[in-house]
Amino acid sequence: MTGSPNEKPDPFNLNSDDVAARKRADLKRLFPEVFDEDKIDFDQLRRVMGDRVDEGTERFGLTWPGKAACMKVIQAPATGALRPDRSESVNFDESENVFIEGDNLEVLKLLQKAYFGKIKMIYIDPPYNTGGEFIYPDKFSETLETYLDYTNQADKAGWKFSTSVDSDGRFHSKWLNMLYPRLYIARNLLTDDGVCFINIGGEELHNLISLCNTIFGEENNCGVMVWEKKRKPSFLDKNMGSVTDYIVCFAKSRPDSPAFLAGKVEDGKKYPFNNAGNGLRILSFPKGSVRFNLPDGKIVPQDMSEGNIVTELLDECNVVNGTNINEFRLKGEWRYSQAKLNEFVESDAEILISKVPFRPNYINRSGEGKKSANLLSHRINSIPTNEDATDEMREIFGADVMSHPKPSGLMKYLVRAVTGEGDTILDFFAGSASTAHGVWRQVQEDADRRKWIMVQLPEPVAEDEPAFKAGFRTISQIGRDRVRRVGGSLDASDCDKGFRAFRLSASCFAIWDSSSQEHVDDLLTKIEAQAQHAKSESDDDILFELLLKDGFELTIKIDEAVAAGSKVYSVADGALLICLERNLTKEIIDALAELAEANNAARVVCLDAGFKGNDQLKANAVQTFKSRLGHGEDGSMFRTV
Repeated sequence: MTGSPNEKPDPFNLNSDDVAARKRADLKRLFPEVFDEDKIDFDQLRRVMGDRVDEGTERFGLTWPGKAACMKVIQAPATGALRPDRSESVNFDESENVFIEGDNLEVLKLLQKAYFGKIKMIYIDPPYNTGGEFIYPDKFSETLETYLDYTNQADKAGWKFSTSVDSDGRFHSKWLNMLYPRLYIARNLLTDDGVCFINIGGEELHNLISLCNTIFGEENNCGVMVWEKKRKPSFLDKNMGSVTDYIVCFAKSRPDSPAFLAGKVEDGKKYPFNNAGNGLRILSFPKGSVRFNLPDGKIVPQDMSEGNIVTELLDECNVVNGTNINEFRLKGEWRYSQAKLNEFVESDAEILISKVPFRPNYINRSGEGKKSANLLSHRINSIPTNEDATDEMREIFGADVMSHPKPSGLMKYLVRAVTGEGDTILDFFAGSASTAHGVWRQVQEDADRRKWIMVQLPEPVAEDEPAFKAGFRTISQIGRDRVRRVGGSLDASDCDKGFRAFRLSASCFAIWDSSSQEHVDDLLTKIEAQAQHAKSESDDDILFELLLKDGFELTIKIDEAVAAGSKVYSVADGALLICLERNLTKEIIDALAELAEANNAARVVCLDAGFKGNDQLKANAVQTFKSRLGHGEDGSMFRTV
């Protein structure tokens, strides 16, 4: 391939490789949370790697009671499962949108393998720390167990739920302990150019920024947006009325992150060169670079200043057929530099002068993105308020079914700012699913295939609230119903109007607890249950647990085939075959191997319980797959669970 004649070789680097700097850079890329002021916090690195550290040795930085214990929570494996709920879904088999009911900490852990590095945008509106009750449990190491009891999926007594009151010495600590593990795990899900937006009030703004500096790295702080959430202030505060909230913005890697765009520049929009107050400079306009709305003729050098606009024509300008046939110079206070003017000229951009005195304008016809300001206001850029959000909910439901909803227009603005075709947007404090609504609004506008994942705890609705009277018992019910209603009203015929609903629950498979001190009879019962595995569970529940834990997304394409009369699930066009037959035979194994060979499958999975303890049949199955498909000496392409 022949290169451009204007290309130049990169300069040869004569410096020797700084091995230590390279290793520090690698470490920072992998573990930004272990750096404080660009220095490695080795105690934090040890915590991240699972080592124990004396909590009394913690150093400068954001610290609070329980921070060290949070790392244990982060590293504790997820033991639950996400079970599909087809009755609550819309177009389950085809949709690529996901609504998950469950505790977001456990859910985020379950999503790690399948969605690592795949989420382009995260938006969350976590509980504000105003002294109210937290839904999230005190005993962080028992997340799933507490959740199962909370949702009546377990019989044992649940752990105490905390109430953060001002008299509590851990008022801020509890909030940080709740948010830290969730943000830490969520960061893993972001793409390299992904962005996280966090809606927050003033109470914890400074702590949130410090927390995110710890998790994402201070160098990945993209700034804070100020959102004008109200048209009229609330005067509950002693000193001043508040009309704003904040949206803290962090990137996975700021150098890789996109510019935050507020739509496209209006075609034909004029941008004046003059900018009063800037320093005096001389701009040289090359021959033929300016379009004039003036009769042909010569304009002599003269002072063209008026009011606070300073402009002086230094050379005669000769206009013929609407353009300058000679180079001329203007002295003034300019918005653009000579280098920028030269860029305009090289790209054949339109520069217009319509009158004498000269007031040159750049006419933007690029269709390029317009960068967002950090002020989001109903007065300036038409960003809706909380009042608009309430009206929106009334229009959807006919009642005030949600306290303090966020407007979908705010989410639409953020979605447009950083995402594009095929990107996935996650909200793990989904509430009434304003984020999903906002994604769909942008999808309608762009006619693309952005996708969303909503996660919401089944937080109870109080009996005296309008939502309860309207038939809703949990916030997650409100969120699911909203996306059903909004999806049904979408116009685009080819738009994905559905979603797959899932619920957090216990695993379909027995989880061995080696720390248990149960009586030997109880242990024998558990061993027997372990041997039976998922015999009583539905195929759907088992299938999606296996897929997610094997690294497949919840919306992966699944087809069905038949092997000797038994159903076989073909995943990702046959890359993975799963047979959940409870009574496996040699005929089924042979047919399954033949199907795997035809599909060039990478793996085949069967239930261990399907062999009914027949070790000879299982051994023969391993040999069958090895001989027919040759995947490894140990037959590793065939697995049982």
